Amino acid sequence: MTRSAVDLVVTLGLAAGAIFGIAGSVVPDAELRQLCWLIDGVGVVIATTLIAIRCLRAGQDLVAGGFLVFAMGECLLVGSASAGLTESIPAFGGGVALWSAGLLLISLPALFPGWVRVVGVLAALLFCAVSVGIALGQPLTPIARPLPFFGYPFVVAAFVGWTLYQRRVTEPRTVRQP
Repeated sequence: MTRSAVDLVVTLGLAAGAIFGIAGSVVPDAELRQLCWLIDGVGVVIATTLIAIRCLRAGQDLVAGGFLVFAMGECLLVGSASAGLTESIPAFGGGVALWSAGLLLISLPALFPGWVRVVGVLAALLFCAVSVGIALGQPLTPIARPLPFFGYPFVVAAFVGWTLYQRRVTEPRTVRQP
């Protein structure tokens, strides 16, 4: 697959994640919500895994690990979405804990521009608060307000940044040996 084809798949996956993730958070119908989150999750897992591969090839191991951890968190969310809002709380807590860790691993190194990194750290902190709240017994469903509901726009902003700047992740330059 060419680099531009991978760019397109990453862009479509993150766009699906952004659009269907937010849509799933606001639709009132449970079945439609679950379908939206299924599409969202599959797109995000594909996109973040492809970015992780690109980062590994470029020698950006910490960022690559972050994208893989984020993808694992998304897998938990996809697997639990059809359980229903209340029944999915434990898996949701684990999923957003992995999101939080992944976002930090992606955002702390200086690979992406500052605004993308700041948005990623803010999202990580918000979802860390959600996962800790769930671990302490708070019944935070995926659509609870203020959190996690108001954390999603920060993740979507990170998706936008990852999409815009995915070409920054390039193959490492080889150094000629004398």
